[in-house]
Amino acid sequence: MKKAHFMFISLLIAFQTNAQWVKQNSNTEASFRSVCAVTNKIVWIGGSKGTFLRTIDGSKTWETKQVLGAETLDFRDVHAFDSQSAILMSAGEADKGKAKFYRTIDGGKSWEIVYQTTQKDIFFDGIDFWDKQNGIAFSDPIDGKFFIIKTKDGGKTWLPISPANIPAIQENEAAFAASGTSLVTVGRKYAYICTGGGKFAQVYKTENQGENWSVVKTNMPAGKTNGLFGLRFWNDRFGIAVGGDYQEIVKAVPNVLRTSDGGKTWQDTPQTTPVGLKEGVAIYHNKILIAVGPSGTCYSKNFGKSWVEIDKSAFHAISVSNDGIWAVGGKGIVCKLDLRFLK
Repeated sequence: MKKAHFMFISLLIAFQTNAQWVKQNSNTEASFRSVCAVTNKIVWIGGSKGTFLRTIDGSKTWETKQVLGAETLDFRDVHAFDSQSAILMSAGEADKGKAKFYRTIDGGKSWEIVYQTTQKDIFFDGIDFWDKQNGIAFSDPIDGKFFIIKTKDGGKTWLPISPANIPAIQENEAAFAASGTSLVTVGRKYAYICTGGGKFAQVYKTENQGENWSVVKTNMPAGKTNGLFGLRFWNDRFGIAVGGDYQEIVKAVPNVLRTSDGGKTWQDTPQTTPVGLKEGVAIYHNKILIAVGPSGTCYSKNFGKSWVEIDKSAFHAISVSNDGIWAVGGKGIVCKLDLRFLK
């Protein structure tokens, strides 16, 4: 979503790290809103000032660098394939040169711009892949419909989806480029987009890798500053969406929805503990949900029916792979969850 409302939220909240979250040495003050754990050893992170981080030893050491020529860009999403290959998505106004995708195949030593546009009103919110070849990305709406592009060659080239196959938006509807999870792929052909900005939060779905889309209006109220921010599915039927209000991050507003039918319907679910804005949610071993946001972190052992507070640490994004759980936030914050806490 456009505007600079995500740039400094995390700076307003004191970061609190208890024994549960083990703080990493990122060697930067960049703000992070994207993290991709490929395995429990390989993790990539994207951030402001053209910054990216990489570990290939399970966070024992981190490599911190800036992409040459991208020092003014904010990488709000990252998708990595292995220790050498990844794609960074820059979120920002396209007509100001901010809408660019970078790709590396040598562990970040060099980066190639594989997509860029200066088309007015484009502002990318998320990117994800079904496999190493087929991926998808989307932007805030143009002419009343979300702008969606696809790749079939691992991100080397991107082509737009026909607007005729995308539902019209609500008035003022858009998405939040907050955690890299307002768009998620599921299985071999499904993908989901969650939104805010309009009167109600909505979830868009494709069943054929983005070629056609449907939309479901949820019961969650939305508005200019609130709605759904992040999605997670643990199979093709069950999923969860989290959100809130970015201007009132600790306000007790509806912030969780669940689906048990592949996104056909979404049910209101008890608010997280602590309440307030949640931007990302992940699942550990298909059993435990972990939700993060500027208002604090929590977990659920019953798929969102109830929540237990971890602490008030402020994060924007989370990623899980095997026995590794990483969360990132403002001012260079990178943490790894002590798994003993979930036992």
